[in-house]
Amino acid sequence: INSVNKIKFILKVGDKKIGTRLLFAGNLTKQPAYKNKNFKISGNLPNTDYVMNNTFWVGVFPGLGEEELSFIAKNIKNCFDK
Repeated sequence: INSVNKIKFILKVGDKKIGTRLLFAGNLTKQPAYKNKNFKISGNLPNTDYVMNNTFWVGVFPGLGEEELSFIAKNIKNCFDK
């Protein structure tokens, strides 16, 4: 599997006008909204850190047709091919 820098990837597809958003998930204990909050943590949470650091949303909605979805898929694939 090719390793891809998330930020470079997001910027590259953004240049093609493909919308993305960072995922608000993963290790919520590291999100600013949870600063100074009381909660329990079980272990080191390596999987939640992975999700937080390596995932994002690709913007889609039900009104996209086959042409638009193919455009998105093609441009995402191109990020891995180069």
